[in-house]
Formats: sequence, structure tokens, C-alpha cells
Amino acid sequence: MNRKTPSLALIMLLAAVIATTPLAIDMYLPAMPQLAVALQTDGLMVQQSLSIFLAFYGIGMLVFGPLADAIGRRPLALWGLAIFFLASILLSQTDSIEWFLTWRALQAFAGSAATVVIPGIIRALYQEHTAKGMSYVSMMMMLAPLLAPAIGSMVLFVADWSWIFVVLAGYAFVIGVLAAKFLPEISTKAERGPLNFFGSYKVVFAHRQARPFIAISMFASFSFFCFLTAVPFVYIEFFGVDEQTFSLLFGINVLMLILANFTNSRLVTRFGSHQMLKAGWCSAAVFASGLLAVSLAGWPLLWTVLMIAPLMASLSLIATNADALILIAFPKHSGTATAVIGTLRFGIGALAGPLLALFANGNTVPFAALMFGGVVAITLARQFIQPLPATAAA
Repeated sequence: MNRKTPSLALIMLLAAVIATTPLAIDMYLPAMPQLAVALQTDGLMVQQSLSIFLAFYGIGMLVFGPLADAIGRRPLALWGLAIFFLASILLSQTDSIEWFLTWRALQAFAGSAATVVIPGIIRALYQEHTAKGMSYVSMMMMLAPLLAPAIGSMVLFVADWSWIFVVLAGYAFVIGVLAAKFLPEISTKAERGPLNFFGSYKVVFAHRQARPFIAISMFASFSFFCFLTAVPFVYIEFFGVDEQTFSLLFGINVLMLILANFTNSRLVTRFGSHQMLKAGWCSAAVFASGLLAVSLAGWPLLWTVLMIAPLMASLSLIATNADALILIAFPKHSGTATAVIGTLRFGIGALAGPLLALFANGNTVPFAALMFGGVVAITLARQFIQPLPATAAA
């Protein structure tokens, strides 16, 4: 395969494929009340569709990660986008909550097939500069959760909830057509091994040098999910900001994530992923400590914002470079490695809500303490880092 620098158009296509998931998660959020009425159910049942989506997305990653290594990335991505399109159409036509939840599970399962292959393609295209490619794709992909709720609201302004899923189907169709024409296959049939689910996972988990980076990525995600879970309470309920101010503050954090990935894309080829991860960890330690301190002191909103925004950027630096170092270690098992990263990320992220509920005391200290705890866990995992060869796993 030609190893020349990937074009901007190809990077945008890879980002667009990954964006199917955040679009599917966030676009229908404004329509939840309308969905409950239309499907003759209550809001809690509609909210379960989000949990079902995340659960089946994680299951799908576990299934399709090794499959991508065995049959190739391109066919799996195309089939995933095709079934995602079909599931979105079925969602737009359903009239019961039971079928809505069923098609939502299928949509998530198909979405995981399309997205689990992308990091492996990036790894093949960028080789030792995988973190640079991951930063480019993440920077573009992060526009999806920033814009998705607004797109959903615009659709509701001119049509009903079903058209949100029609729009998602149209998006999948367009991206599928472009992927069929331009998405490269990164391995030949001769380079792929036989399908061996348990064997593939054994290779990943048995890799002693990769384990610390897997743990670092997981704990960075834990802190990130603590923010996502707690931020409505922190900004709206505790500090009393209105919805418009909340959107502005949330948008600042998304922009910080984009800025972090842009910075990483510029510097990682010069300093390397190890040094960029170290820089992100140092910054995260400072701002996580600062967030906990201002929460304990009960300082005003401004101080919380000034701590959270750079902390989120730091966590992005950590996760992007840790993921890149993991993928570099597994040239023939990048799909399986991606599945491991994604499953652990969503799994530990699911703990954020229950832990925040367990330690809730009416202020921001539990939220800050859990984010700080995630950074402490990253610090501990860093103690086990060993030199990681670029082609350590066959």
C-alpha cells in the first residue's frame, strides 16, 4: 500500500465515519419528550434507548474488532454503514417503544462495525506518527457532538422526530457512497490471519508493555465521563446558569479538546507520543488538583471553568497519545486493540454516574474528587511504562 501522506479529503472521510456514533447519540436528544408522546411511553423508557445504544455499541466493538483483523477494514466499514442506514430508516418508521429500542440496538451494533476499523486505518497510514493522524481525525470528529443537538433541534423546527433518523440515514448513505469509492484497504488477504476471537484478545492483554497505556487511556476516559455526567448539575443546578450559558460553557470545553488535538498534531512528530503524553499528564495533575482545591474552597463559577477547560484539553492529550502508542504496538491486531480500548472506555465511563450518585452531597466536591482520582490512577499506571517497540506484536 502507498505510504504517502494521507490527503485532507481522506482524513475528513475517516472522521466522518467515526462521527456516525456521536451524531446518533446526540441528534435525537432534543426529541426525547416528543418521542415519549409519539410512542405512548414515558420519558424513562426513551432514556433507556441511550443506555441500550451504548451497551450494543460496546458489544459490537468486541465482536467486530477481531473480525476487522481477519477479513479487512474496508468491507466491514461498508457493511456497517449499510446496516446503520437501514436501522435509521426503520427507526424513523417505528410506532412502538419496543421496536424503537430494537432498531436502536441494531443501529449501535452496525455503527460499531463502521467505526472500529478507523483507528487501524490511521495506524497503517501514519505508522510511527499515528498520534498525529489520531489528532487530525479527533479534531474534525469532535465537531459532531458540538453540532448534533443543534442539528436535531433544527430538524424538529421544520418536522417531527422521525426526520432526525431520516437525516441520520441520509448521512450514512452519503458517507457509505464516499467510503465505497475512497476508503482504502490497509492489508492484503495474505497479511491477515484466521479469525480467532479469544486468541486475538489474548495477544492484546498479554502484551506487558501495552498494558500501562491501556490503563492510562481507560482512566483518562473515566475522568472525561465524570465531566460529561456531572456537568449539567455543576453548571445549571449548582451554579445556576441558564441553558444558553450552559451551551456556551460546554462549547468552550469542546473547543479546548479541538485545540489540544490541533496542538498535538503539530508537536507530536517533533517530540513523540511519550513526551506529549507526559506533558498532558503534568498539565492534568495541575488542573485536576486546582479543580479539587477550588471545589473544596467553594470559589465562584469562573474558577471552576478556568480549571475544567485546560483539564479537558490535558485529558485529550493523554488519551490520544496513549491510544496511538497502543495501536503502534499491534500492526496485525489493531482492530482488536481498538475494541479493547473502546470497551474499557465505555465500561469505566458507565461507572461515573453511579459513583457520582453514591458520593453526591449537593456541591461540586465529589465531581472534582473523582476527576482528580482518575488523574491519580493515570499517575500510578505511568509507573509501569516500559519502552514500547513500534512493531512489538505480530
